[in-house]
Amino acid sequence: MGVGIAVGLSGFAFGVTAAGEGMTVAQACALSLLVFTGASQFALVGALGAGGGMLTAAAGALFLGVRNAFYGLRLSQVLEPPRWVRPFAAQLTIDETAAVALAQPDRRAARIGFTVTGVSLYVLWNLGTLLGALGADALGDPQAYGLDAAGPAVFLALLWPSLREGGTERATALGAVVVAVAGLSLLPTGVPVLVAALAAPLALLVERRRAR
Repeated sequence: MGVGIAVGLSGFAFGVTAAGEGMTVAQACALSLLVFTGASQFALVGALGAGGGMLTAAAGALFLGVRNAFYGLRLSQVLEPPRWVRPFAAQLTIDETAAVALAQPDRRAARIGFTVTGVSLYVLWNLGTLLGALGADALGDPQAYGLDAAGPAVFLALLWPSLREGGTERATALGAVVVAVAGLSLLPTGVPVLVAALAAPLALLVERRRAR
C-alpha cells in the first residue's frame, strides 16, 4: 500500500505535464487509464511537446513499455493467475507491482502484494492525472514547480538499479546513456531513446566474445 500511494501520487505530475504539453484532460486521462506505465507516458508527452512526430513518440514509449512483457513472463509463473484474471493482471504489471510480488516468500503473499500495490497505484495514478490535468491552468508553468523533472526522474529511477550492478548490466546502462545523450543534438525528438536500445545487444556481443 505504501508503494502504491507513494508512486500513485506522482500521477499528479504527469497530469500537469501532459496538459502543459498541449493535451486535453480527456487525452491525459485516457493515457493513464489505458497505458498505465509512467515512463512510457512521460516519454510520449515529452516527445510530442518537443515537436516529435506521433509515430516516433509512440515508438519510444513502446520500447520503454516492452519491459513489462518480460515482467509478465516471470509473474505468470510466480502468481499463476486464473485465465480470466490474466487480462486484468497484465494491465497492472509494471515495475512496482513486479518488484513487490517477486520480493515475497510464497505465492499467497506474492498475489496479495501484487494486487494491493497494483490496485492502489492504478486508482491514485489515474486520480492524480485527472487532478493534475484539471489544475494545470491554475498552476501555470510546470517548470516553476520542478514538475518538468518528473519524467527524467522516472528514467533515472529505472536506470539506477542497473548502474549499481556490475558487469554487463552496468555496461549496458552506461552505453545507453552515452548513446542517448550523444543523439540529442543529432537525431529527431524521440529517436535517441530508440537508438539507445542498441546498447543491449552490443553489450551482450562483447560479453560473449570475452567468454570465448
